[in-house]
Amino acid sequence: MRFLSLVGNSFGCSASGERLVSAARDGDIQEAKALLEYNPRLARYSTFGVRNSPLHYSAAHGHHEIVYLLLESGVDINLRNYRGQTALMQACQHGHWEVAQILVLFKANIHKADYLNGGTALHLAALNGHSRCIRLLLADYIPSIPDFWSKLQKGDHESIPEFDQSGLHEVINRTSDGGITALHMAALNGHVESVQLLLDLGASVSEVTVEDGTTIDLIGAGSTPLHYAACGGNAQCCQLLILKGASLTAENANGWTPLMVAKSWNRNWLENILTKGPEDDLQVLPSPYLSLPLMSIVKIARDCGWRPVDTTSTCLDPCAVCLERKCMVAVEGCDHEFCTQCALYLCSTNSASTTTQGPPGSIACPLCRHGIVSYVRLLDTRPMTKDVPRTNLSLSFCTCSSEILEEEPSDIKTPLCKSTPRGSPAVSFRSLSCQKFPSFKLNSSLCLGADVSSSVVPNRNLRSHLANCSGSGFRRSSSVKEARKSWFCSLNQSVATGT
Repeated sequence: MRFLSLVGNSFGCSASGERLVSAARDGDIQEAKALLEYNPRLARYSTFGVRNSPLHYSAAHGHHEIVYLLLESGVDINLRNYRGQTALMQACQHGHWEVAQILVLFKANIHKADYLNGGTALHLAALNGHSRCIRLLLADYIPSIPDFWSKLQKGDHESIPEFDQSGLHEVINRTSDGGITALHMAALNGHVESVQLLLDLGASVSEVTVEDGTTIDLIGAGSTPLHYAACGGNAQCCQLLILKGASLTAENANGWTPLMVAKSWNRNWLENILTKGPEDDLQVLPSPYLSLPLMSIVKIARDCGWRPVDTTSTCLDPCAVCLERKCMVAVEGCDHEFCTQCALYLCSTNSASTTTQGPPGSIACPLCRHGIVSYVRLLDTRPMTKDVPRTNLSLSFCTCSSEILEEEPSDIKTPLCKSTPRGSPAVSFRSLSCQKFPSFKLNSSLCLGADVSSSVVPNRNLRSHLANCSGSGFRRSSSVKEARKSWFCSLNQSVATGT
C-alpha cells in the first residue's frame, strides 16, 4: 500500500495542483509563487472535466500578476480547455484588458477558435463590448504612423508602410459558425464603441451569415450586420453602419430587410432611420479607442522587457509618471521619456483621442498634451537575453521518493511533489507514454530479502544490477534505510532506461 501511495502521489500531484488552481482563482500570488518555486511543472496541471488550467482561472478572474508568473514558469500560453478556449479568449470574454495585454506581449495566438461555435478572442471581445481588448488583439496590425486613419478611410492602403492590409482584413472579418463576424456580435448587442472601432479598422458591412445546420439563427441566414443591429435595437449602431455603406434594402434568406427585422422584434423607434437613413450633416469622429502608438511600444516591450529586473536599486532619473522605474522609451516628437510599463498603460487605457493636439488615433502626452503617435527606444535600452524555452512541462515522476526515504524510512507520503532539476534524466508522462515498460513482476519476497532470481526479474541487466544492490541490503538488518534506497534506485533506473 505504501508503494501504491507513493506512485499515486508521484503521478498525480493532484493535491498540489488543486492548491495552485485555488490560488490562481482567488488571486493569492504568494501561494502561487511558493507552489511554482517548489514545482514549476504544476503550471501544466488542469482540473478534471472542464480541463481548466491555473492559467485559465487566473485569466478569467483578471489576476494579471499570476498570469505573468505562470507564463514566466513556462506554461503553454495557448493551452485549451474542454471548449477549446485559450486564456486569451477568457480574458477577452470578461474584459480583463491587463491580462490580454500580458498575453499579447507574450505572443499568444489570436487566431485560435473554440470547438463549440468557432469563435475567436475577437468575437468574444466584440460580443461583450470590450473595446480595449479589441485594440490589443489588433495591435500588431495597426502601424504607428500619423496619417494611418485618414489613408485607411480613403482606401489608400499601398502608401501605408508596415501595413498588412490583407492580414488585418482576414482577422477582423473572420467568421465563426454560421458566418457571424465580430461586427455582427457587437451590432446585435448594441456596443457602439466596439462597432465604431471595428468599422474604423476596416470591418466589412456586407458580410452575411450562412445556414450551416449547427447554429440557431432567429434573424435568418444571409443577414448583414445591419440586420443584427436592427434586431438589437440600437439606433447609433444602425447609423454608423449606414454611414459606412450598409444597404437598407438588403434581404436575407427569409426575404427580410433590416426594417422588417426591426418591426418583427418590436424595434419601432428604428423605423425612421431604417427608412430614410441618417441625416446628411451627421459627422462621425474617429473611434476614441484607436491607439496609434500601441504597435511601437509593444515591439519595444517584447524586445527589451517592460518589468524591471532589479527592484532593489534606486533609479537616479525615474519615469515622470510612476517615479519608480527607469526610463526606457521616448515620445517621438516631444522627446519626453517614460518607462515601458507606463507607456503601455497610456496606450492601453486611453479613450479620448479627440482631445489631443495630433492626428486621429494619437494619445495625449501626460506632460505636454502633445499627440503621441510613436515611441522610440532610448540609446541605453538594451534588448533582453532570451532564455531557452522549456517545451515540456508535463507532470513527471517525482524525484522526492529517495529523498523522503532517506530522511524518514517509515513515512513515504509525498504531500508536495518536488520538481526535477534541469539536465536530469527524469522522464515525463509524455515521453513514458511512448515507451514500453520492462516486463518484471514485483512481489513481497523481493522486499523481504529473497534472492533475485530469473523467475522474478527476467531482464538480465536489471537482474544483475539488483543482485549487486541486494547483497545484504534486502535483508532485515540495521541497514533498512540503505536497502530501501538501493531498491528504489534500481527500480527508477530500470524504468528510465527501459533495460
